[in-house]
This record gives sequence, C-alpha cells and structure tokens, in this order.
Amino acid sequence: MMNTIRTALGQRGSPSINLHRGAFTSLFSTEADGISVPKFSADSFTHGPGVFYGSLVGSIKNTLRSDVVNLLDGSDLTLEDVKTVYSPNFMPLSILVKFPSFKSYDKALKLITKNRLYRLDKADPSQWDRAKDYGGKTLLLEGIPRLAQLEEVERFLSGCEYDAASMIMFTRQAFPEPIKTAVVPVSSPTQATSIFLRKNRGYISNNQVLVRVLQ
Repeated sequence: MMNTIRTALGQRGSPSINLHRGAFTSLFSTEADGISVPKFSADSFTHGPGVFYGSLVGSIKNTLRSDVVNLLDGSDLTLEDVKTVYSPNFMPLSILVKFPSFKSYDKALKLITKNRLYRLDKADPSQWDRAKDYGGKTLLLEGIPRLAQLEEVERFLSGCEYDAASMIMFTRQAFPEPIKTAVVPVSSPTQATSIFLRKNRGYISNNQVLVRVLQ
C-alpha cells in the first residue's frame, strides 16, 4: 500500500508555482490597483516655492532702489525688496535683493547676464537680516567743515523737513584729511529726494557739501 502511494507521488512530482517574470511584476505593480507613485525631481527640492536672496555687485555707487526694480523688470520686485549694504564709511558694498520665488530670481539672473555693469550672486538670508534698511529715507551729508557746529548744518538744511533730534554728526578718516559727515533721517523717500535736489553741492562756510540718499 505504501509503495503504491510513493509511486503515485513520484509520478506527480512535488507541488510548485511557476511564475514567469511578467506575472511576478504584476503582483507588485501599483498601476494594476490604480495607485500612482508621485515622481520627484531635483527641482522639487532646490527650486521649490519660497523667498530667494541675491547680492548685486558692480557699478552700484549711484544706484537707487528704483534703478534695481527697473533693471530687473518682470521679477515681481518692489522698493521694499531692495537694500544697499554699506561699509562703516558709507561706501556701498553690494545691493541685496529679496525675490518672491526662485522663478523670479532665475529671471533676474538671465537679465543680469546681458548687463556687464552688474553681477548677481546668491545671498544668505542672514545677510538680509543684518543689513540696515535705510529705505531711501536717510540723507548723508559729506564735506562739512571740520570745525562746523550743529547749528551751521541746521542752517544749511533751512526750509527742509527732517528729524533734527535724530541727526548724527561724526568725523571719519579720509585722504588727504578727515571728512566731517552728517546722517539725517527724513520722513519719506519723496522728502529725501526733494532735499537732495535742493541742497546737493551747496555750501557750508565755503565748503561744498555733497548730499546722498542712503538706500
């Protein structure tokens, strides 16, 4: 009896599952169940939504915030998205720009490559946070006589609206001799521009005074 059973099993062979490659794949295919797997690209991480910062360098000494907005037309910028970084002697070092998206930054980058006066580099958000925002509402008076008193500067600005209580005067080293300078806050960019047009290259005690609007 046992020999008969063994013979029967030997003829049938052991049970097996024969799956060809296509059948095996279909068992793990999400398409078979109507499930789609999201496709990610590098751009999803590096060029995602968010604020991007750039640093504009080059011929920026006399560049205004409005000049930057006009230069990068189409990049969705406002005047509040632009700051100038100054040295302790108020020499412009760079212009920081806050872009609302990578697309905006990328468009500006393409515009700048056609302009040989400037270069646009990436900037760290901390640079933007550290930079003082003068907002076009602060005047810098340079060339004041070394012995001039506050009252003489006030006479120079006679007829202008400004924050006299916040005005600061100091002397900085320069060649061939130190230069006396005043930082004068005003109420608005419009007021700053008005004073610049009226007072730039005026005189205090025979010294010509240059007026700049800090950006």
